[in-house]
Amino acid sequence: MSRKIIHVDMDAFYASVEIRESPELANRAVVVGGSAEGRGVVAAANYIARRYGIHSAMPTSAAKRLCSDLVVLPPRHSFYAEVSRQIHAIFNRYTPQIEPLALDEAFLDVTASEKLFGSAEKIGREIKQAIKDELSLIASVGVAPNKFLAKLAGDINKPDGFVVVDENHIERFLAPLPVTRIWGVGKVASKGFEKLGIRTIGQLQQYPQRLIIDHFGNSAEQFCRLARGIDDRPVVSESEAKSISNETTFAVDITDQKIMRDWLHSLTEQVAWRLRAHELKGRTVQIKVRFSDFTTLTRAHSLDEVTDITAEIWQAVQQLFEQRLPRPLPPVRLLGVGVSNFAEPIASQGDLFAAEESEKQRRIDEVLDAMQSRFGRDKVQRGKRPGE
Repeated sequence: MSRKIIHVDMDAFYASVEIRESPELANRAVVVGGSAEGRGVVAAANYIARRYGIHSAMPTSAAKRLCSDLVVLPPRHSFYAEVSRQIHAIFNRYTPQIEPLALDEAFLDVTASEKLFGSAEKIGREIKQAIKDELSLIASVGVAPNKFLAKLAGDINKPDGFVVVDENHIERFLAPLPVTRIWGVGKVASKGFEKLGIRTIGQLQQYPQRLIIDHFGNSAEQFCRLARGIDDRPVVSESEAKSISNETTFAVDITDQKIMRDWLHSLTEQVAWRLRAHELKGRTVQIKVRFSDFTTLTRAHSLDEVTDITAEIWQAVQQLFEQRLPRPLPPVRLLGVGVSNFAEPIASQGDLFAAEESEKQRRIDEVLDAMQSRFGRDKVQRGKRPGE
């Protein structure tokens, strides 16, 4: 029996949540991000703003030049995390097999749920409708036999999309799509395909695999498998996961390292919040960086003690970013932060001052989490130290 996978991706999530809270903004161009005066960057843009050419990671000042009456709202990550938790509560009505990709995106394996709730398509439509009715938000949904196809289906008709991939017509579904839709096909690989005259996945399906191997080496087998819709990766639920991570892919490659640090700080806060929500502590902190040519680097550092404290994770993330990546840094396509190696704290005779600082930071996290949980929005935002 084939698997039934649903991919759910919230449309312009941060901006949509803000517009929900302030309905008078519904017909305005809205972005969530830092101020133009403070060299801020766009974290999310609604679809009206995108018509002006505004996209994530763009300097807010540049976005304002493209749209003079642009509404710029400061990000409220803990509020978005609370809304994300409400979305996941809807998912949990149908399956425990949920693999979050970010606050606004997840895979669901509903193979075993069909006997209780009906077909995967029916479940997907019910989830989409529940998110709209209960949370006043719009999700795009893809339903397919595997993760690769489900994500493609979820992305193909955004916003407000719903696409089902028939398992009997997978190659037909893929054939007209550009070859760049295949995971791992970046600028370098796409140029290689252009030289071979391959622009669509359908053309790749017809091309002899041995010739693809000659041109792309180790990546060729994956390209050919995905071109035929073959993807065996399981959905890994958070309870089964060996790490908790968040990552973001930028619409345009970024080169400004201040922008990169701001995004890493945001990702760190999200990961730390999720650790505390699941009562997990981890010892190994990792960053992930994907460059414009799809070269991907991961760098990790193991702490002396397990932690769920935002400040301690952020310190490790900064060290990895500053000291463990090549310089000059090529244009960046994706950034990610993760924590793994979960374990219980080990009692030790550690440095008293370090222990006091950890306890101080833990109390800060607890107060912020409690306030944000109680009020459902960020009344207080975490500050950064000078130079961060």
